[in-house]
Amino acid sequence: MPTSWNQNDDDHTNSNKTWTNTRREAQVTRKTTETEVFAHVVLDGQGKAEINTGIPFLDHMLCQICSHGLLDLSIQATGDLHIDDHHTNEDVGITLGLALSKALGDKRGIQRFGHFIAPLDEALVQVVLDFSGRPFLHYGLDIPTQRVGTFDTQLVREFYSAVATNGQFTLHIRQLEGINSHHIIEASFKAFARALRMAIEYDARRMGSIPSSKGSLSQDTQVVHKD
Repeated sequence: MPTSWNQNDDDHTNSNKTWTNTRREAQVTRKTTETEVFAHVVLDGQGKAEINTGIPFLDHMLCQICSHGLLDLSIQATGDLHIDDHHTNEDVGITLGLALSKALGDKRGIQRFGHFIAPLDEALVQVVLDFSGRPFLHYGLDIPTQRVGTFDTQLVREFYSAVATNGQFTLHIRQLEGINSHHIIEASFKAFARALRMAIEYDARRMGSIPSSKGSLSQDTQVVHKD
């Protein structure tokens, strides 16, 4: 997060302002009797991805977050895939959310809000998010098939719920158009990636302040979901 703000004392409106930053990154390891997940995220990255969750379709979606959000992300997971993908999918979301929250710290100087509408052929999905410290998910995808390949499409909501809850942000996902399950899901991840990128980028006009009229974006333990 930003460590100092430098500006010309004689002109508080000049454009010669620069951040002196430390590297915004975090790593989290989460281990249960069902899964073990490691996540390392660099917020100001180049879109590098080292993803191996054991769930190929989830790997493909996580790569969209890296590519379009310009995060450098390493996620390695092992889990009880002999049962199904549910535990691993959810725990990857939990661990990624925790890593995002840790990397952002007190959120000083960030834009805070992000939004994007992404098309993928006939599909069109809108994502709006707010690093408010208050986890909330409004999930509005209407995926027409139960599976994409071997991936259970119900797990898309479980992933977003886990990452929003543990990342401590408000997340709204709205499907505007779409009939192809793969296209709908992938459009949502691309829109999420771009909204995330917008929200975590620095706002130079804030001069390193916390983007809240309260002066704090502290975490809230209350979790709300709305479908």
